[in-house]
Amino acid sequence: MEPQLVLATTEEIEAFIQAFEDRTLPKVRWHHHAHLVVGLWYLSHNSSEDALSIIRQRIRAYNEVVGPPNTDTSGYHETLTRFFLRGIRAHIAAYPAKPLHESLSTLLQSPIASKEWPLTAYSRERLFSVSARRGWLESDLDPK
Repeated sequence: MEPQLVLATTEEIEAFIQAFEDRTLPKVRWHHHAHLVVGLWYLSHNSSEDALSIIRQRIRAYNEVVGPPNTDTSGYHETLTRFFLRGIRAHIAAYPAKPLHESLSTLLQSPIASKEWPLTAYSRERLFSVSARRGWLESDLDPK
């Protein structure tokens, strides 16, 4: 089960992002929901292209300091990152007027909050391949 992530105010989200950027966020707090916070933050403050570039660089940098290492079997995963960013971008479009902390709360209660969500579009074999970790792969399952 995913650890509970409670960031009830925009200020708490900002502090979380600052710790992530400073690479002082404890590894125990770097889990799936934390990745969603990061995605929501950067997509709310940047274009989709810039957000992807920033997130890619900062996750890799965070992993270099805190772990896990960025290898063919651990660390940064390009396809998962892009897939979740697509979902977060759709979430933002669906709730454009919500304040950031309310948007985050809604996001964390949505299907995107499940680590299993990408498996609705990808076979396990394709999603967890070295190719998917290194670069973007289109889904191989028909949408449900």
